[in-house]
Amino acid sequence: MLDEQTSRSKNLNSPGSREAAFSVDTSRGFVEWLESKSVSLGVTTYQVGKIILFGVDRQADTAPKLWSFNRNIGRCLGMATDDQGFWVTSDTQLIRFNNLLGDGQIGALQTDALFAPRFSYFTGDVDAHDLAIQSNGDLLFANTLFNCVSKPSKNHSFEPVWRPDFISRLAAEDRCHLNGVAIRDGALRYVTLVSQTDVFDGWREHRENGGVVIDVQSGEVICSGLSMPHSPRWHAERLWLNNSGTGEFGYVDEKKKGFVPVTFCPGYLRGLSFIDETTAVVGLSLPRDNKTFRGLELDDRLKDAGVSARCGLYFIDLASGDVIHSMVFHGVVSELYDVVTFPGIKKPSMIGPNTPDIKRTLSIPPESHHA
Repeated sequence: MLDEQTSRSKNLNSPGSREAAFSVDTSRGFVEWLESKSVSLGVTTYQVGKIILFGVDRQADTAPKLWSFNRNIGRCLGMATDDQGFWVTSDTQLIRFNNLLGDGQIGALQTDALFAPRFSYFTGDVDAHDLAIQSNGDLLFANTLFNCVSKPSKNHSFEPVWRPDFISRLAAEDRCHLNGVAIRDGALRYVTLVSQTDVFDGWREHRENGGVVIDVQSGEVICSGLSMPHSPRWHAERLWLNNSGTGEFGYVDEKKKGFVPVTFCPGYLRGLSFIDETTAVVGLSLPRDNKTFRGLELDDRLKDAGVSARCGLYFIDLASGDVIHSMVFHGVVSELYDVVTFPGIKKPSMIGPNTPDIKRTLSIPPESHHA
C-alpha cells in the first residue's frame, strides 16, 4: 500500500519497508528546474484513491530534493484549481479544499501551502470525471454516467447544464463516455466524448476512432476520428488534448477540424496542465489489460517504438514537442487521471477528509477591531 504520510525523498513508504511500494525517478536536473519555475504539482490516482502532491524541499545548505505528500480521498479523478485552492472528485462527492496558510506563513512541516477540506457536495456515484471552474466561480463537472455537463446542486445530486444533441434523455447509462470539460474566456466551451452513441455502453465499440470534440456554444463537432480523447484544455489560443488511445498529445485545428499530434508519449494519456505559456505537463498511465484498453493503436505504437508503457508525468515544450523533463512512477501507482499545477507554491501539503489532523487543524477569521 501507499502509506498516507509525507516524504522528503523519492520513496513514500513507511520506515523499515523492505520493498518499494512507490518510488519516482526524475530526469536529471528536474528538481532544480521545478524550483526555478516556482510551481508545484498535484495528481489524482483513483487506482489507489489518493491525491499526491509534488514540490521541492530545500533545507539550509543542502541541495534541493523532491518533495512528495499524499492523502486518501477515495475514487478521485478530476481536479480544478483557483487562487484559493482546488476541487476534486471522490466516490460520491465533490470536495472543496482551501489553502489555510496566508502569504508568508509556513506550516508545521515547513510547507508553504496547507490545503484542507472546507465543504463538499454529495452527488452519489455519477462517475464524475473532469472538473472546471468558470470565471463566475461556478463549478462544472463531466457527469459521465448521465452523459452531460453538470453543476452541483444544494437540493439534488446534480443540475444538468448541457448535453449533446444526440443524447435523447438523461439516463444513468454512460452512453457516450463524456469525460472532458474545457473552459474558454471564462465559460464552458468544449467537451470530449469517446463516441456519439445513444445506447447503454455504446461507446465501447468506438474506442479506436469514434472520439470527438464538441463546441458547446454551437453544438458543432470540431474534431472527430479521435481514440478515447481526454483532458481538453484551452491554453495559448489553442485547444490542447490527449488522444489517449494513440498515446499522442496535441491540439485541435479548428479550421481543418482535425487533431494535430505534437508528441508521442509511451503511456495511456490522461491529465493535462501547463507550467507556463510554453510548457505542458501530461499524465501517463499503464493501460490495463481489459476490454477498455485492449486493442488500441497505443499497443502497436509502443511495440514499434520498442518501449514499455510508463506511468508518470512528461513535461513537454509546446513549440518543439520535445520532452524536456519527466517523472516516472514505479510500484503501486500505475494509473493517473488528472494533473494540476500550483503556481507560486513550492512545497504543498494537505489534510485528508478522514485523517486525525482534521480534528486538530482549526481556521478562524481575523478579529475586527472597532474604536
